[in-house]
Amino acid sequence: MEREIIKIDEDKCNGCGQCVPNCHEGALQIIDSKARLISDLMCDGLGACVGHCPEGAITIESREAEPYDEIKVMEIMVKKGFNTVVAHLRHLKEHQEAAFLKQGMAYLVTHESMLEFKVGDVKNAVHQQNNLSIESPGCPGSKSVIFHPADIKMADSPVRGSLKSQLRHWPVQLHLINPSGSHFIGSDLLVAADCTAFTLGDFHQNWLKNRTLVIACPKLDQGKEIYLQKIISLIDNAKINTITVLIMEVPCCSGLLQLVELAASQSRRKVPVKAITISIQGEILNEEWV
Repeated sequence: MEREIIKIDEDKCNGCGQCVPNCHEGALQIIDSKARLISDLMCDGLGACVGHCPEGAITIESREAEPYDEIKVMEIMVKKGFNTVVAHLRHLKEHQEAAFLKQGMAYLVTHESMLEFKVGDVKNAVHQQNNLSIESPGCPGSKSVIFHPADIKMADSPVRGSLKSQLRHWPVQLHLINPSGSHFIGSDLLVAADCTAFTLGDFHQNWLKNRTLVIACPKLDQGKEIYLQKIISLIDNAKINTITVLIMEVPCCSGLLQLVELAASQSRRKVPVKAITISIQGEILNEEWV
């Protein structure tokens, strides 16, 4: 498929790294003193990093980019050398993309005779985290984690006066999530304003249970255009089943519902959206399909 994706002019790039923290998906790293796009899979093409490059080395181009085709991604990565390949495969591992990681390693094995490095060294670097010259490994708080049922013991039973968490994945902040994550595919999505979890005493048991989660604050968060595109991606690409929007009764919170409604209207797929308004004392004031 043809889509928008970032392009880095390596002649202009001076390796300052200002773009890296402004790539919310973690698709950029400084490797061999140059900014590198380590994974087409993680780049949403929105260009949040573009305005942070003082050299004007980052632009947006429209090209063939298959986010789910690891072989095409590897064809690009191997041309950039050992360090970039290792960074890319570590990136897949950190985001629990086991199938893509397996495909990437299989590509290396098949094409080993054409490579300028050894596949065994790549495996060691990816799985053993050897001390190699890979810079800016990314924020550990952004690492994608899926919690399987076995990890949530006795989730329905009180333990020492408390209830177990119903959260099934990490991260949950809308800027940090990867809408291509396997845990979102075909799921029922809960879009919750930040304050709702602190207001609803039964948030985990009655609202979060059996749902995937993203959280946001429509008043304080920046870059809402990124939120819009991520929700559209969740609808069109992850093919989520339903969206439940939990917001507070305060006026600014309605912006989160408006954002979801706008995303739903711009998506190719139709998905049911339920809006629930919570009082500041944790009461359900309104619940309706919109």
